[in-house]
Amino acid sequence: MDALALLKDHANGRIRLERVFRDREDFLAHDDDWLISRFRLPRALLLDLIAELSPILERPTHRNRAIPAHIKVLTALGFLATGSFQRELSDRSGISQPSLSAALPAVLDGIIQMTSRYIRFPYTVVEQANSKRQFAAMSGFPNVIGAIDCTHIAIRAPSENEFVYVNRKNVHTINVQIICDPSMVLTNLVARWPGSTHDSFILAHSGVGNRLQAGAGRDGWLLGDSGYPLRRWLLTPFPNPQSAEERRFNIAHGRARSVVERAIGLLKNRWRCLDASGGRLLYHPRKVCKIIRACGVLHNLALRDAIPLPPDLPPPQHVDPDPQPPPRHEEHQHGARLREEVMRRV
Repeated sequence: MDALALLKDHANGRIRLERVFRDREDFLAHDDDWLISRFRLPRALLLDLIAELSPILERPTHRNRAIPAHIKVLTALGFLATGSFQRELSDRSGISQPSLSAALPAVLDGIIQMTSRYIRFPYTVVEQANSKRQFAAMSGFPNVIGAIDCTHIAIRAPSENEFVYVNRKNVHTINVQIICDPSMVLTNLVARWPGSTHDSFILAHSGVGNRLQAGAGRDGWLLGDSGYPLRRWLLTPFPNPQSAEERRFNIAHGRARSVVERAIGLLKNRWRCLDASGGRLLYHPRKVCKIIRACGVLHNLALRDAIPLPPDLPPPQHVDPDPQPPPRHEEHQHGARLREEVMRRV
């Protein structure tokens, strides 16, 4: 009878059960190898990142057990690094899955605010000089300031406008523009277009594309594949090489341009949430674009300090379709002459 009365009092709200808090794992107590394997950054960089994001994440709250900023940052990085479902991360961190979901956007926004410091396109002569030297040493091409390509990030089928996200491999994706320098540092990242969008359209409607078309790149060139139109600032391979010179040009062009393919592979390998091996990102496309942009900043942050990848990562699984020729256009005469001149020099 006493037990029955106790249950009745509890059901009527006259007895409050003591709230039980799960212990939170002290991630930062581990060594750098363990931290890199889970969060892709060593302790020193993690502490720097936490210190920078803390003012954004530590907002006033009436909760007795507010989630500390370092837990928000580390659990968000754990998701970006592994692509693991949030329930697994919440179990390890002691945070409920709804709380982790609520914390992720603030962490992403904080990292994205760092973009102007970590992802910068080289427009000035001084900024371009190092890239030109390195690309010339790699391929013999003078005046190259970057290589461009697009890559696809798999997503769940959206509830609205589903078909515009389907790429030519019949996968729902975001098509992301990447430009990098010879060291695989990203100098431009555009994440906003659905998977059916053509690569050349993204470039033509990007800030970098518009500025280069207006002459802001000075005498610097980008290297792009056959999915892009030939321009005075954008060198593409000969579509149907006929001579030994044209074939030699295409080989040298491909060797230099391959750096952007390696940069994309490194980006997806380090931040596995972007790779198909981590599953499709199960978020609204706008949130997926924020995830991609944040990973771009973190990619450059890791390269700046030469942070190694964890050993024994499985190979990435790509969902990128083969390059598609750009919509029919007139070949740019200045670009064609420039390509002929470069062909005779490499």
